[in-house]
Amino acid sequence: MSQPINFQAKLNLISEHWSPKVIAEMNDYQFKLVKIQGEFTWHHHSDTDETFIVLEGSMSIVFKDQTVHLSEGDMFVVPRGKEHKPFAENECKVLLVEPRGVINTGEAGGVLTAENDVWI
Repeated sequence: MSQPINFQAKLNLISEHWSPKVIAEMNDYQFKLVKIQGEFTWHHHSDTDETFIVLEGSMSIVFKDQTVHLSEGDMFVVPRGKEHKPFAENECKVLLVEPRGVINTGEAGGVLTAENDVWI
């Protein structure tokens, strides 16, 4: 990779919600851009933490015992094994950081499971 990655240019290539796209890798970690809107499914990742960085808009991450609200410029790390459900009332643009191979719905599966390792 010899050129900088522009988040907005890459986000302009994404038209669907809840379908993370890989934009870079560092060691075994992937940086993924995703547009979210509405409710996601309850899920967890047994083997890894998951990092959400809000680039534009706002979102919430609902847990069984609390709700974390994130605004533009905020970051939150969901601990491994912690069941959660992301939500955004309006479209929100997010950078995810997680190990290569992580499936967006964790072990829950379902209709919102996105194809993995799709690069833009």
